Amino acid sequence: MVLALPAPKNTDGKDNIGWGGTNTRKFTVQSAYESQNNRAQLIEGVWIEFKPLFGWRLMRGCSLIIVGVNGVLELLPPALDAIETLKLLFMEWIFKNINHQLGDTRSKKWSTIFLVACWLMWMWRNKKNFEEDFKRPTDATYIILKMAKDIDNYTHHPLNPRQRENIFIGWKRPHEGWVKLNCDGAYKDSLGLAGCGGLFRNSDGRWLKGYSHKIGTCDALCAEMWGMYLGMQLAWRHNFHHLQVESDSKTLIDMITGKVKISGNPPTLIRRIQELLKLNWQVHFNHTWREGNRSADWLANFSFSLDSFNTLVMETPPSEISSLLFDDFFEACMPRNIYVTL
Repeated sequence: MVLALPAPKNTDGKDNIGWGGTNTRKFTVQSAYESQNNRAQLIEGVWIEFKPLFGWRLMRGCSLIIVGVNGVLELLPPALDAIETLKLLFMEWIFKNINHQLGDTRSKKWSTIFLVACWLMWMWRNKKNFEEDFKRPTDATYIILKMAKDIDNYTHHPLNPRQRENIFIGWKRPHEGWVKLNCDGAYKDSLGLAGCGGLFRNSDGRWLKGYSHKIGTCDALCAEMWGMYLGMQLAWRHNFHHLQVESDSKTLIDMITGKVKISGNPPTLIRRIQELLKLNWQVHFNHTWREGNRSADWLANFSFSLDSFNTLVMETPPSEISSLLFDDFFEACMPRNIYVTL
């Protein structure tokens, strides 16, 4: 995990103590228990209580957790035999709700209400954890029912202008005199490692340089940040001063360009990228779909095969990526099914 942290600078300010068991770096008893038992984080949700002794809930890893009257979390080994049964019952309950088999079966709107409720509760949970000024709505039922009604009215309206269609996406060359950086990040759960990579091409579509970097332990978004940061560093060092940066992470693009609000201090790598933008050069950002970023994706995954955690800069492309570069050079397109507004 230390390898995935950028080296500190004086401009970063003082160090803060943070708890490593949560994304917010704030300590919770739940995360301490999970860390002690080397288990995944619990899914937030509604507790089912058996008063007055204890309550239970399922972990993402499908282990049964008991909450005693003293608030202590305990794993009950005798209950492990019931885990698969409970999991099947839970999935059966989900699908029955989606297929109108629970509640008022005369109402075809129930599946919409159920799915909207699940989505909003999950969104509110995330906002509460990551946005300091967020407050859960007091009229949650009204909000859920209103959104479900709006969705049903919209999707069943005879004049609904939205429909799905195939579009074709491929890599596009930069303008004359510009260099395009395609960057990407990757995370491999089986290794518990993340990596990143990218490549530079000119307006003729020809390879200029490429890079791969095995990061260490971090999430996918952090890997995307590393891919962009390292690529922009290389671009500045090699005097690519008219740079078009392209990524398939819309979240990252929006964070860099200020289109999304970041709660609290922005991540260090975001600040590093924004510091690079203050240099004397021209940098443009744009989002592409995965189909237009396949070469960078290959280089990000190639990082897992590297023997060291140093950045590998490639003057010539590996032979294994030649078919992808060939497709990009001739601007071959891949189909993608999306919603469009007529």
